[in-house]
Amino acid sequence: MIYTLQTTYGTVQPLDWLCLAPHPDDAEIGAGGTLIRVGDAGQAVGVLELSRGEMGTLGTPEVRMEECVAAAVHLGLKWRGTLGLPDGDLRDEPAQARALAAALRQLRPRVLVVPHPSDRHPDHYGAYALARRALHLAGLHQAQVAGEPHRPARVLLFQGNADIRPHVLVDVAASLPRWEAAIRAHRSQFGGEVVSETVTPEVVDRRRARLMYWGTLARVRYAEAFGVEGELLLDPEGL
Repeated sequence: MIYTLQTTYGTVQPLDWLCLAPHPDDAEIGAGGTLIRVGDAGQAVGVLELSRGEMGTLGTPEVRMEECVAAAVHLGLKWRGTLGLPDGDLRDEPAQARALAAALRQLRPRVLVVPHPSDRHPDHYGAYALARRALHLAGLHQAQVAGEPHRPARVLLFQGNADIRPHVLVDVAASLPRWEAAIRAHRSQFGGEVVSETVTPEVVDRRRARLMYWGTLARVRYAEAFGVEGELLLDPEGL
């Protein structure tokens, strides 16, 4: 199976930050406030949907891509696209890994944001395992992958549907109005019918409660939580 990177918004370019979203709307819910902050700081931010969300109970893939474009404006993205991997079957598998590795080589992010492996959704922890394999391939000179080798400098893990022990907290209070607007742009998912704990009109209220909890720990009003793999280097001169 051959999977092709397709742009849904903006222009393909080397990105400072790239968020890998298993489905449309996952980036907004899990990392939207931080993506807004980074973009407002002048960095090039993008989102790559791994699937088109075709297995979802609500909305068609075409409608969901239109919603992604609308949400991209609120997030301030420079680029958004989809890889077209199979919704419901995201996993560490050769064809998927090579496709994602080629996308990483093309987009060349400095920071990559991926789902946390503790998430309960099979596609979310499948996306994490897939990203690990693709990152390895993307950096290998001898890998049979299109493009020049590339390795992001940092990988962050965003919180999904399960609690995590965070290593990084980001103050997102100033981003909240646009974060909410970006989520609500996905009208097919959050317009009325309750399908799951995340596909519900209450998604903003539920997520805001989490952000407030993490904000309490960080002594700010709202914060997004991320995990990391590997040590963080602290520059004392930057404190």
